[in-house]
Amino acid sequence: MLRDLKVDPYGVEVMSPKGISHLVRINAVSCIAANILKQEMLSLGGDAALPRDVLTGGFKSTGCILMGNLSQFNRLQEKLNRQPFNLNRLGKELAVVLANYRRGAFLIDAAGYKLDLSRRTCVMGILNLTPDSFSGDGMYRLAGSGKEVIRAHAEDMVAGGARILDVGGESSRPGAKPVSVKEEVSRTIPVIQYLVKKIKVPVSVDTCKPEVARRALDNGAFMINDISGLRDDAMLKVVSRFQAAVIIMHMKGRPRTMQRNPVYKSLIDDIIGYLKAAIARAEEAGIAAGKIVVDPGIGFGKTLGHNLEILRRLREFKVLGKPILAGPSRKAFIGKLLNVEPPQRVSGTISACVLASANGANIVRVHDVKEVAEALTVSDAILSGSVTDC
Repeated sequence: MLRDLKVDPYGVEVMSPKGISHLVRINAVSCIAANILKQEMLSLGGDAALPRDVLTGGFKSTGCILMGNLSQFNRLQEKLNRQPFNLNRLGKELAVVLANYRRGAFLIDAAGYKLDLSRRTCVMGILNLTPDSFSGDGMYRLAGSGKEVIRAHAEDMVAGGARILDVGGESSRPGAKPVSVKEEVSRTIPVIQYLVKKIKVPVSVDTCKPEVARRALDNGAFMINDISGLRDDAMLKVVSRFQAAVIIMHMKGRPRTMQRNPVYKSLIDDIIGYLKAAIARAEEAGIAAGKIVVDPGIGFGKTLGHNLEILRRLREFKVLGKPILAGPSRKAFIGKLLNVEPPQRVSGTISACVLASANGANIVRVHDVKEVAEALTVSDAILSGSVTDC
């Protein structure tokens, strides 16, 4: 709007940050530091919310919420650099978090593919090679001999708008029983070998087994979708060795037990904390920062209320500085809201994906590619204000 008003370019640069407001929650600082933050924010025209007992010395440490515009936060960072009580470290962390939150462009470069996530929401098509998929779309019987049928299905997804295909050989539905490495390899690797030669879009592999991941990457896959969140050190080594892209997902517990009364102290904070630690492990293991995607794990150890809160607050995961994947497709929470079985959850999936995209998702993982991709083409155009981005 400032440019439309023909404001001087220097004025646009100076005034734009004043129009971008932020609430920043800090979970734990000393009460002395919290009081300094309060005074510094007030001096800049912002504010900080603190518990009453911080002023009376009732707490040794506390959380607080900083309130201000981007210009005020930029000046706060400069002032904190000269402060004691670890506030100089906090200032640096604050700068990183705000930069991450504002970041909108990502490029994943792996295995000869470059996936641009800067302009429109990327649709990942799900290709299940399991006999017990919750969604009822498993192609298990075709994994060995029906490659042409699988190819036709894959080509339909690509034609419908899929920019990644995610191949899975083990069901992760609640209560699912694990399968052996040998069985998962027999389901997935022949199909991956075939698709890499026949399909133009990159192939991702949904697995938490390092040996399956190794075989998949050795046969042309470009990404590992690990629902266990890189808990296995051997998986870290495999992904690092191949310099593959990886999706780190949050799951509370294991598929067989994850839906047994999942409880969180603070849902979003807990998931962000888990993902932040997993990212640190990945980067320490040699996985390039630009090859990591995060997934808060909708439906994996979450209640109906948890899933809705994650989608509503998805933008908060931007503080991690990584592309965000959302996977609401045909999930049970949609079935509970609409009282329908998985094949009838398309409209609910579309709604969840459009809102996920509007709230910060860079990738959506779906069964119904064409329907979701068309909806996102429209919503992306509306949100971007430019049809050239579609």
